[in-house]
Amino acid sequence: MKDGMDHRALLAAGTPIIDVRAPVEFAQGAMPCAINLPLMNDDERAAVGTCYKRSGAEAALALGHQLVSGEARQQRIAAWQAAIAQHPDAWLCCARGGQRSHITQRWLLEAGVDVPLVPGGYKSLRQATISATDELVRLPMVLVGGCTGNGKTQLVRAHPLGVDLEGLAHHRGSSFGRTLQPQLAQASFENHLAVALLQKAQQKEPVRWVLEDEGHMIGANHLPESLRDRMAQAPIAVVEDAFEVRLARLQEEYFTRMHHDFIQAFGEEQGWQEYSEYLHHGLFAIRRRLGLQRFAQLTDLLDTALLAQQRTGATDVHFCWLEPLLVEYYDPMYRYQLGKKAEKIVFRGDWNGVSDWLSHSI
Repeated sequence: MKDGMDHRALLAAGTPIIDVRAPVEFAQGAMPCAINLPLMNDDERAAVGTCYKRSGAEAALALGHQLVSGEARQQRIAAWQAAIAQHPDAWLCCARGGQRSHITQRWLLEAGVDVPLVPGGYKSLRQATISATDELVRLPMVLVGGCTGNGKTQLVRAHPLGVDLEGLAHHRGSSFGRTLQPQLAQASFENHLAVALLQKAQQKEPVRWVLEDEGHMIGANHLPESLRDRMAQAPIAVVEDAFEVRLARLQEEYFTRMHHDFIQAFGEEQGWQEYSEYLHHGLFAIRRRLGLQRFAQLTDLLDTALLAQQRTGATDVHFCWLEPLLVEYYDPMYRYQLGKKAEKIVFRGDWNGVSDWLSHSI
């Protein structure tokens, strides 16, 4: 690549990438700094693909030029030019570094703009992220564990070598874990993870990753096998804050903030409806584990709390169902899981204690 730059260096630098693949390809997997400005839209790509199968490469290329000509061609060139004006250090990328990126580069050069290509395209970048993850997760790591509400994610985010898996997955990992950001495609999640590892590995020596103790799945995204294997062997620091402290954190995160976010995104009426459905869906997702009778009781308490919140604006009204949910379900479940990992626990303390231990032990 230009100036001897390799794919990992390109990604670690956060270099903008103008990805000219079709939207359907981009949705299946993309890099964190990629901007999708396709040479062909989904329908055009499908038509060219069909032509290629029936009539060969030359006919397919001719059809592509026919479909993207005139005003459509000028509009796409203008969009690329605008993106490059905003990101002068951008590179061009297609699926494999073939026809589409070369055509885009040539059209831009004719318009007076010279942009480098990513050799091997998205496929090579994808291979680079997979190999980078497999390599970097071999470095030492420590997990942060603890029951719901102990601020594990905040601890990870606060550490220079913390890798926020839930933030990358756009999900908090529980039945109530949905955020207003849709989850990424699996390949995109893995790409974002790899780039986070690459960037943080440059910042500090020696590297010892700090991650939250997670299951294999975070919402719809699953952790790469190499990372899962390493996490299964890693030491664990357990956060044990007072129950009241945990309730206050959960109140802020799941009620005050989520209510605010839904209202901001959808407006008062629809936002309230979305917020209510979000809480109901979280409870519904674990109904069988709760038992249907207990689920019905907690749902009634949730409905009562929502009416009170709507009337007064208070969010602590949700403690009526949250406290028993923690005591009867989440805490016993996590303590059981942690009990199976007892030999890996290397430290226990409150939030500040674990934070200090992480600062001095890494």
